[in-house]
Amino acid sequence: RIPSMRSLTAEEYVEAFKAFLEHSTEHQCMDEFNKEQMPTIVAGGVTRLCHLISHKAEHASLLLGGFLAGVDLKMIRILQAVHPGVSIDNEIVEPNPQHVAAYKELVNQSPDLQNVSFIWHQLTSLEYEQQVKEKGTQKKFDFIHMIQMLYRVEDIPSTIKFFHSCLDHHGKLLIIILSDSSGWASLWRKHRDCLPATDRGHYVTCSGVTAVLRALGVRHRVYELPSAWDITPCFAEGDAAGGRMMDFLTGTKDFLGTAPAALRRRLQRALCQPECSSTSEGRVIFSNNLSMIVAES
Repeated sequence: RIPSMRSLTAEEYVEAFKAFLEHSTEHQCMDEFNKEQMPTIVAGGVTRLCHLISHKAEHASLLLGGFLAGVDLKMIRILQAVHPGVSIDNEIVEPNPQHVAAYKELVNQSPDLQNVSFIWHQLTSLEYEQQVKEKGTQKKFDFIHMIQMLYRVEDIPSTIKFFHSCLDHHGKLLIIILSDSSGWASLWRKHRDCLPATDRGHYVTCSGVTAVLRALGVRHRVYELPSAWDITPCFAEGDAAGGRMMDFLTGTKDFLGTAPAALRRRLQRALCQPECSSTSEGRVIFSNNLSMIVAES
């Protein structure tokens, strides 16, 4: 008897996410963005830091939502390089305990992070928002990022509005989300019936976020980042990494082993469509393009 389809647990998601990262350029393109664009983006924040140093206190506050520990630490190092000597208060909001543990381990292995304090909130963004409102003491931040996290948020406009309200004067909100040019956008738009109902995520891309920012009257700028994901293993019978990648793509545990054959074939066909993927030297390369949205306070 074939087991029924079900959503990934938090632990299973971490494994599926690893398989995705191993075959995609997601982190590499974020690293490139950090090196090329971040110093310019935090320039407004640096004006804020200079103001703090000359008038008030030598520190900056960061609020980081969603897990990308390596990327987070690189952003912190950029801030330190742009303005050495500034102490940084760094708060992290992340519900997955494994992600929190991995982040803490990375911090422990980074002796170069001088003058940086970390506060960990193992909470969803909604739980964090509720906690802030219950305490009635809303801290203001110089820089906030929400990296690839809006897919699991119940009320996206309300969440963006709340985090934007946490910005201090001259602060920046960085939202990283899938681009409308990505294969994901096309898959969700044209082939949503191929995706099992077990994935409870929101199908949100850049245009959905910029529409919210426009409605709020928030000034913002969008940077497009090309990213690729080699999904060739998804089509190889019995390939373990391909199986985990399909689990990540569908939000389903053992999708290839539990999905009806017709559904499996339809999704694999959809993934090969030119609006989703290109073929290069026999490899199927899925478009994983990202948008970096920088919103002003």
